Amino acid sequence: MPHVDLNGAHIHFTDTGGTGGVIVFSHGLLFNGAMFEEQIAHFQKPYRCITFDHRGQGQSGVTKGGYDIDTLTEDAAALIEHLGVAPCHFVGLSMGGFVGMRLAAKHPELLKTLTLLDTSADPEPIENGPKYRMLNFVARWIGLWAVTGRVLPIMFGQTFLNDAARVKEKKRWADAIAGNHRIGISRAVSGVIERDGCAELLNNVKLPVGIGVGEEDVATDLEKSERLHAAIKGSELFVLKGAGHSSSIETPKLVNDLIERTIGRVT
Repeated sequence: MPHVDLNGAHIHFTDTGGTGGVIVFSHGLLFNGAMFEEQIAHFQKPYRCITFDHRGQGQSGVTKGGYDIDTLTEDAAALIEHLGVAPCHFVGLSMGGFVGMRLAAKHPELLKTLTLLDTSADPEPIENGPKYRMLNFVARWIGLWAVTGRVLPIMFGQTFLNDAARVKEKKRWADAIAGNHRIGISRAVSGVIERDGCAELLNNVKLPVGIGVGEEDVATDLEKSERLHAAIKGSELFVLKGAGHSSSIETPKLVNDLIERTIGRVT
């Protein structure tokens, strides 16, 4: 699997290759680029599809610092420039959306369109801090296996969690969460908990934007997506029925349709 050293981090990425338009996928906290497998399968023939793992997560290296969202944004910008794929279509879910919004505002020359999934321009709500810090402490010093049962209902909606036909998928993603590097993931979680909001940047986002939010998302509710939609001129908002906070996994067809619609606004 390819890695590249950029911005002080050892970044893992996947690249389907090809000469078509480019879609770059940016994953959510606790996951990795594999959460876009269904999107890659759908788009890889007409498009060149690239995923990458944020520092400290997936197969990317663990660094001592750089887990704030501004640094993660510069990681993504450096990868896009290194691969020579600008301007590209960018899809960001949750933490990946934090990165996508900042890329669109600060590096508009790198992007053609932006699809935002289950994300927000707000800082983490104060009331979430104690709970998330406690879960992070347990994960760091005991292991992620000890908190996975508490984390799954945050990451997934009840439709997915209670679907008997998707038990193997549920186990797969529970194992993926538990398999994260304890130090890397604890630093990544802290970066998300302590992040600044970026609402003041949204007026600078001028490209086509599609916003999707799971109707069962308890981590990033509809109101937050409505604020994004109101602040980004010309954006489109879609509620993804049956999805929680990991819509690319839970409702891949709806997410694929949203990405296609957003990309279609410039092609």
